[in-house]
Amino acid sequence: MSDTLLMAFALMLVLEGVVPFIAPTAWRDAFRRLTEFSDGQIRFFGLTVMLVGLVLLMVLN
Repeated sequence: MSDTLLMAFALMLVLEGVVPFIAPTAWRDAFRRLTEFSDGQIRFFGLTVMLVGLVLLMVLN
């Protein structure tokens, strides 16, 4: 179980690094726009991403 969790974490880090590596200007602009969101909007975005991830896990498992 811990090996799988570490592999999932490593894959997340790789995927998170793809956009800043390929398109740093676009990543910077997107991050700048994200900082202008209210706390509620950021929380809603985070909740949405978590729910999509959970649904994908349920579908793929």
